Amino acid sequence: MFSNEHEPAEGALPTAVPAPPDPADDGPGGPDGPPRVPGISGLPTPYRVVAALGLAAVGVAACLHLALVFLHVAPSNTVSKQHADLVDGWVYPEFEQNWKLFAPNPLQQNISVQVRAEVRTSSGEVVAGGWRDLSAEDGEAIRHSLLPSHTEQNELRRAWDFFTGSHDENNRPNGDRGALSEEYLRRIAVHRLTEGGRDAVPAGGRDGDRIVRVQLRSATTAVAAPSWSTEKTDTQTYYRELPWWTV
Repeated sequence: MFSNEHEPAEGALPTAVPAPPDPADDGPGGPDGPPRVPGISGLPTPYRVVAALGLAAVGVAACLHLALVFLHVAPSNTVSKQHADLVDGWVYPEFEQNWKLFAPNPLQQNISVQVRAEVRTSSGEVVAGGWRDLSAEDGEAIRHSLLPSHTEQNELRRAWDFFTGSHDENNRPNGDRGALSEEYLRRIAVHRLTEGGRDAVPAGGRDGDRIVRVQLRSATTAVAAPSWSTEKTDTQTYYRELPWWTV
């Protein structure tokens, strides 16, 4: 009979055998391997190179963005004049900066831009439609939207600011950009009325109907003072009508 040297003698208690060490406890190389290095340094060499290049690209882009925005908001100087096209091309329209929020008298009015059209029907009759609130449509389109359209937020508002800034109170242009602002605002109005169609056919209209003229106006209402304030505010709506423009 052969005896097993590892079998305990009869009546003796078995000896506990320790479990092998977990290699993960002391690093990727086991108990005798190098310690685990956290972060990017612990990645393999190709991944470290890619991560470093990515971080460098982000850093360069951030520095370039800050430099261009600084040149935009800084007082006019030689560098900003020399690279004006580059600065404006980067800043407008997504990164525009202004000081209206911090002005002594911030904007305290709700301004809505409205439009109506004069339509020539298939029978030759010219009919003027009712006013359509384009600003309200833009507001409804972006309300509760997680990713609102930049066009719906700013295109119409900026076009109206462009027009009022280049015209006097009698709607007469006060500079060389007056005609350009009129053309821009008229194109936006026709585009909305025709829902982007190339022909001046009103959206939802009958066959043969064509838009021949458009008219815009603004409806300005002051924001009411809070309930706890003793300030008296005129909340009546005031309108500014522009002349009819031929399409």
